[in-house]
Amino acid sequence: MLIVAGLSLKNLKPRVWDPTSPFFLPGLRAVMVSYADFHQMPVRRRKAMELGLRRYLGVPDDVKIFLDNGAFYFLQRKGEVPVAAYEEFVREAKPDWWPIPRDYIPTPAMPLAQQRQYLIQTMDVNLVYQHDGFVPVMHVGAMIDQYIAAFLEHDRLMAKPSLGLGGIVPNLLRAPRALPYQQILEGLRRVRTVFHDKRIHVFGIGGTATLHLTTLLGFDSVDSAGWRNRAARGIVQLPGRGERMVTNLGSWRGRVPDDSEWQMLADCQCPACKRSGIHGLTASGIQGFCHRATHNLWTLVQEERQIREHLRAGTYQTWYRQHVNNSVYRPLIDALLAESAGER
Repeated sequence: MLIVAGLSLKNLKPRVWDPTSPFFLPGLRAVMVSYADFHQMPVRRRKAMELGLRRYLGVPDDVKIFLDNGAFYFLQRKGEVPVAAYEEFVREAKPDWWPIPRDYIPTPAMPLAQQRQYLIQTMDVNLVYQHDGFVPVMHVGAMIDQYIAAFLEHDRLMAKPSLGLGGIVPNLLRAPRALPYQQILEGLRRVRTVFHDKRIHVFGIGGTATLHLTTLLGFDSVDSAGWRNRAARGIVQLPGRGERMVTNLGSWRGRVPDDSEWQMLADCQCPACKRSGIHGLTASGIQGFCHRATHNLWTLVQEERQIREHLRAGTYQTWYRQHVNNSVYRPLIDALLAESAGER
């Protein structure tokens, strides 16, 4: 599975994709930038179109550049999406992957009538852009079966090689009226089954435990801004265990590492920890942020590598029982594996 690191144009540090950076992660193969950032920064937008995103960001040729359409930003502000400007940006800046200009993201708490309306609006945009390289989008939630049925009605949409899958985050994070976990998994499994010939990208997955779920379900890529968001809150990821608060940066609260987990961090081989150890992770300011963010993304990339290697070797079931220590997602992994075994 491809891990796509979500970037922020407001602060591109740490430059984890840059071989000249002390925080370079050689295992990283894709990054994502949001059109919403460029929309807010016209000078940078013009420069990115003039140079192309790859040259503008300094991204090596072997790292793919994904573009997010900024739908969440525009939906929050109830403004019209600058569709022509987005099309121009795609044409001139040349990302490697880009979704339709606008999709309408439901929340679990929305009335079903509104979720249905958002489906209709998203499908309208999908159909307008069914003829070219724009990736169509659907959303996990109460309307997932209706989304699948709507796609099946259109041969040109079904012929597209890629699909973007959004809306999963508020359900996994237990937003008000979130669907039961098992129902989410069943919907995701149906999407993978029906669209078995497509490369499916899942928007917004960010943790090591959820990475197990998306890999076992057979999705192709996921993007995450969580590696940065957690770092800004003084939080780091631990392999197979989830989040731990290593420094107090204000109102954020979280679980503090125990002695064995501090030792895990002391032994960490990521570029940030090898450079400055625990001191770098607990520091304040931009240096502390860069160390925590690099550690978080490295942990995610390493987790994906280990999952892949154990699945290939046939040792995954033994390994994950010892490795994954997450009370929320561990039972879901158990359930997925049990269902797979039953199907065989």
